[in-house]
Amino acid sequence: MQSTALPIRRQLCVGFVLAPNFTLLAFSGIADMLRLSADEGDRSRQIACSWSILSHDMRPIRASCGVEISPTAELVAPDLFDYIVVVGGVMDGRELPPRMQEYLHQADAQSVPLVSVCTGCFILANLGMLDGRACCVSWYHAGDFQHRFPQLQVNSEALFVDDRDRITCAGGSSAIHMAAHLVEKHCGSAVAAKALRIMMEGERRAPFTPQPQPPHVSNVRDFRVRKAILLMERTMENPVSTAFAAKHVGVGSRQLERLFRSELGQTPSEFFIALRLQHARDMLEHPHEPIGSIALQCGFVNRSHFAALFRAKFGCTPSSIRRPADVCKQRL
Repeated sequence: MQSTALPIRRQLCVGFVLAPNFTLLAFSGIADMLRLSADEGDRSRQIACSWSILSHDMRPIRASCGVEISPTAELVAPDLFDYIVVVGGVMDGRELPPRMQEYLHQADAQSVPLVSVCTGCFILANLGMLDGRACCVSWYHAGDFQHRFPQLQVNSEALFVDDRDRITCAGGSSAIHMAAHLVEKHCGSAVAAKALRIMMEGERRAPFTPQPQPPHVSNVRDFRVRKAILLMERTMENPVSTAFAAKHVGVGSRQLERLFRSELGQTPSEFFIALRLQHARDMLEHPHEPIGSIALQCGFVNRSHFAALFRAKFGCTPSSIRRPADVCKQRL
């Protein structure tokens, strides 16, 4: 990526604000979409598009994977950019330094559109910058986001949401398609299509394209059951009770049990055990992980109890999964 002290006005000019422990894939997906759209071929000159990594102190910013990115510009006037993109990352690292928060408020005051990617939506919501707007959150973080910001309109099914001067994106590879949306708007559909082909992404996905959901959620109609399942997906190592899950989705325990029986033919606790057992079965297919460790990671403290439940579910022992000749029952 080229370094530049000041952004140069192009057809599309983007400033990046990277949170501590930001997600590298989300950032690099947007940056490479801009890079491939900015020049002919793969020459990477900032001709049609320009981008800057902004900083208040010009120190390297560490991604969640450990890679450090060096800023390329100080906090120049926000209205030099068409968009300010806030890239979030791990939940413990979503807070920005006060000076960077002030900069986002300055951008908002100057009517510069703000974009959040991954958990960047938490940053904007904390600053009150998503009030009155629809916002997109990854299905994985949707429950936490709704709990923290119950007043906001949340979409955890679309890849990204474009609501006037706010664009919110679930993150991951969906950031590439959100960036293609911006490139198409400012540089044309042919430019966006070319960049996508080079990135092996095929056609641009529309904002309302569904996020990839856990297989157990895709056919569930009731949003409360979906929300409870997503909570279970995130808490396998420390399983939550039916009462906790019911409170999380805003219903009583008995009502949640009725909803689960109606949708899935199981109680929440039965479904959760089956979900954890299936996850354990998937992990057992990787032979280097000790069985005891897998049991703990799936919330089973007692290995003997885990083995008994596993045999009842799949008709074989956990250790037999690693012997190809043995056959277990169908997966969840």
